[in-house]
Amino acid sequence: MHTAILEGLGLSKNEAKIYETLLLIGEATVNEISVRSKIHRRNIYDTMSRLVEKGLVFQVIGKGDNVYKPVDPNKLMELVEERQRKLEKVMPELVAAYNDKPQLEAVYFYKGIEGFKNYLRDVLSSGEDVYFIGAKGCWFDPRLKTFLEKFLKDAQREGVKYQHLFDYEVKDDLPEVMESVGKPYKFLPKEYSTPSMIDIFGDHVVSFTGAGLGKISDDISIFVVVSRSMATSYKTWFKFMWDHCPEVT
Repeated sequence: MHTAILEGLGLSKNEAKIYETLLLIGEATVNEISVRSKIHRRNIYDTMSRLVEKGLVFQVIGKGDNVYKPVDPNKLMELVEERQRKLEKVMPELVAAYNDKPQLEAVYFYKGIEGFKNYLRDVLSSGEDVYFIGAKGCWFDPRLKTFLEKFLKDAQREGVKYQHLFDYEVKDDLPEVMESVGKPYKFLPKEYSTPSMIDIFGDHVVSFTGAGLGKISDDISIFVVVSRSMATSYKTWFKFMWDHCPEVT
């Protein structure tokens, strides 16, 4: 079922398998759990003890010594919230340690959907306005929906603003994108559309290959240059392009 997801919440593989087994059976003896989960019964006892400690399983009294039942899966949300509280508690210390080190010029590379999320996290970390050249609305890839909703709220709280130079095709093919992002935006002339795009924010210049209209490829490549002087230069070039593109009426 969802063993990998449960492991991501901090359960061991055996804990996840046993809990899911109990959800399917309802209640069961150790022997029944062993047969259904294919975990040796001598390993069941130790694992069951940990599940009881975590509040995910309880022993049924009056039905023999080794009958167990699962707790409502909503309990899992409590585990998520507890892990989040623990992280939030140490986050200021982690951020301080990161910011304590001088951020020198650097070049690095992100890949795929998770890499794209890392790029968006960089935008938040900078807390500065973002300038888009050849924008394609790929932030609105359906796979990013949940992540983007939180990102946009956080970015608004940080006061991050956006200025888009969209590829010409976005005007006709993705009108909902312009409605979502709002002005200011302009369109590059049709003959200057490309399969790539560049975003500039803070001291970052980020270029992409594998971005399409309203979507990103599974193996999108994201090239990141961290250099305040280079970012300043790109912002100057962006302004030139912006000033020479027609106003949107």
